[in-house]
Amino acid sequence: NLLQLKLWNKYRVSNIPSLIFIDASTGKVVCRNGLLVIRDDPEGLEFPWGPKPFSEVVAGPLLRNNGQTLDSTALEGSHVGVYFSAHWCPPCRSLTRVLVESYRKIKEAGQKFEILFVSADRSEDSFKQYFSEMPWLAVPYADEARRSRLNRLYGIQGIPTLIVLDSKGDVITRQGRVEVLNDIECREFPWHPKPVLELTDSNAVQLNEGPCLVLFVDSEDDGESEAAKQLIQPIAEKIIAKYKAKEEEA
Repeated sequence: NLLQLKLWNKYRVSNIPSLIFIDASTGKVVCRNGLLVIRDDPEGLEFPWGPKPFSEVVAGPLLRNNGQTLDSTALEGSHVGVYFSAHWCPPCRSLTRVLVESYRKIKEAGQKFEILFVSADRSEDSFKQYFSEMPWLAVPYADEARRSRLNRLYGIQGIPTLIVLDSKGDVITRQGRVEVLNDIECREFPWHPKPVLELTDSNAVQLNEGPCLVLFVDSEDDGESEAAKQLIQPIAEKIIAKYKAKEEEA
């Protein structure tokens, strides 16, 4: 039925069961990951489960793989990549290899950037083994409540996921994985979303996340490709501006 399809698209539901809380007076999403909420807060003590600032959810000690501990306030003033990943997941391992190089390049260019690993590993040993390959920070594996709160905050439905935040803790992009794979030299960092993208293997995942307009052109002719982009760019910008005015994701 059409209404059901519209609701699935509106809330970007990609797997079931899925429980999404909305504010009835505004229609805005309060929380995407309702299943985690009711698991973590069965008594409803945190109701109405609205989004909290990143700095509040992440508050506490963070680790480096050499055993050094830092307070989460060390992230203040930096762009942050919140990296949801696990060693048992092959696409995670291949993304981690690329991400290590990206992290190095961004730091060498003098940018204030930190990555925070939020593990979905199945044991502390597996976490330690995987984290030993990472030059950045992690939420301690034993702090399951904080890992779960970060999953809830961003409505994580699958891994690997890389959420890129600005220095104030606001989301720049949820598609960090795609951006890193498409921009090996990190020239576009911090990867503000573009209104029009060239469709590639790595960013095709976005076709599953909501309505898309795909324009086919003759790839042999560079001029045609550019002309097509100029045609749809203003339309895309208008749509993005409309959603931004409503403070909703486009």
